[in-house]
Amino acid sequence: MDLDVLNMFVIAGGTLAIPILAFVASFLLWPSALIRIYYWYWRRALGMQVRYANYDDYQFCYSYRGRPGYRPSILMLHGFSAHKDMWLSIVKFLPKNLHLVCVDMPGHEGTTRSALDDYSISGQAKRIHQFVECIKLNRRPFHLVGTSMGGNVAGVYAAQYPEEVCSLTLICPAGLPSTTESKFIKQLREMQESERIDRIPLIPSTPEEMADMLKLCSYVRFKVPQQILQGLVDVRIPHNDFYRKLFLEIVDEKSRHSLHENMSKIKAPTQVIWGKQDQVLDVSGASVLANAIPDCHVYILENCGHSVVVERPRKTANLILEFLALLHSLDHNKKQA
Repeated sequence: MDLDVLNMFVIAGGTLAIPILAFVASFLLWPSALIRIYYWYWRRALGMQVRYANYDDYQFCYSYRGRPGYRPSILMLHGFSAHKDMWLSIVKFLPKNLHLVCVDMPGHEGTTRSALDDYSISGQAKRIHQFVECIKLNRRPFHLVGTSMGGNVAGVYAAQYPEEVCSLTLICPAGLPSTTESKFIKQLREMQESERIDRIPLIPSTPEEMADMLKLCSYVRFKVPQQILQGLVDVRIPHNDFYRKLFLEIVDEKSRHSLHENMSKIKAPTQVIWGKQDQVLDVSGASVLANAIPDCHVYILENCGHSVVVERPRKTANLILEFLALLHSLDHNKKQA
């Protein structure tokens, strides 16, 4: 073989080998870096752009796609210890001409974390209102979506700022008393009785605890490689002290039933989506909301746990779009009458 041709193959092989070796090294040695790259790539592929907004000395981090138009903007509030990118699985199934905003909740990811901040549910609702004012999202009423802790905040927000919310979607929201004790609530009660509240199931610090948390939150059994479990833990460990403080704040008497205390004040058309096999927050909470909010639309998803956004993203996106279309149709008919 000609020497120049041989050199060409060696160079080409080396060029291909470098990114492959880098990927393998990242997977084996720095799985958390691989997870961050994964979210960065997914945001980019879906057209989501990251921005920052400041309210005095407080910084909010958020991602968005599209511009405000004739249809309501959609603001999405994630759950406990998650971040704005948890919504990407749903964003994938939403039209690109919808104006979407996903914000990191107070103290999470790129949003300011302060020991002096009020992390109660009402305190978080006030912070989200500051964010809404910062980006002028309240120029027109918007559709508000929240899941778990974010659902608790979203419900309180809709009750406290009714003129800003035209409609509401609550996905397995926290903040409700339940007639049926979930597996998670039983675990918490047992830990309190044994005085081992430091080991909260939603705050894993080992790959094994991460696997247990995924089983608790999902009906679908995802087969997650050990390295990915390690990466997920590595990403969370630096924040676990904050997560413990936040958790104790939101299960305190001040916040534990915030949604229940405010649900009668919710005037916006409301949609509730819940996984029937939710082991974190029992599905009976859906009927509590249905009985308190006039014309509340409830959808119970079979073979689905607490992580509705991850387990059933297409179905969830379709339910939100169908709900918005129904409201648009009713509004149109009202104007015609």
